[in-house]
Amino acid sequence: MSIAIRDVREHELDSVLALNNAAGPAILPLDAARLRHLFDRAEYFRVAERDGAMAGFLIGFGAQAQHDSSNFAWFGAHHPDFFYIDRVAVASRRRGGGVGRALYADAQSYAELRYPQLACEVFLQQGNDHALLFHGSFGFREVGQHVMAGHDIRAAMLMKGLCSYAWVRDTYGDALPDEPWLQQPRQVAQPARPTGTCA
Repeated sequence: MSIAIRDVREHELDSVLALNNAAGPAILPLDAARLRHLFDRAEYFRVAERDGAMAGFLIGFGAQAQHDSSNFAWFGAHHPDFFYIDRVAVASRRRGGGVGRALYADAQSYAELRYPQLACEVFLQQGNDHALLFHGSFGFREVGQHVMAGHDIRAAMLMKGLCSYAWVRDTYGDALPDEPWLQQPRQVAQPARPTGTCA
């Protein structure tokens, strides 16, 4: 049973909302207005399908986005350029089946052509060791901690260097080849970025 990753469709936002709000304390709940706000502004908003049903989703923003997340602002204050994974959720019946890894692999494939680092956070609360282990096994390392304004939740701030970025920038600049697999998932203007290095 394969996992298919594709752009979210507007009519699926109710399903995304239900999936988000069923994910438990590892992710902040949303209402329909907030999800619509994310849909309208996210650079990357993709879903995973398995057996024809939505199995998960991932939302991401580039460092230059106008995004009002306090965690995103923390990364912006400490790092000049990154791709931020705002939220990811996997349906409970699909956890442990590779859906999360497929979403992260797709997000990394997108980001490494455009950004020097991936950024995300994991809430530091009892029972969330599996999330820290997952991110550690995917190459993320803690670069600080942040208490989220309005939520009083401490988060581990994680980053992962994307070693392909410097070569892609040096070779192609801002003009990636016109290949379908290189196309941006969503039509959002990309600001020019300085060349980065792999940490």
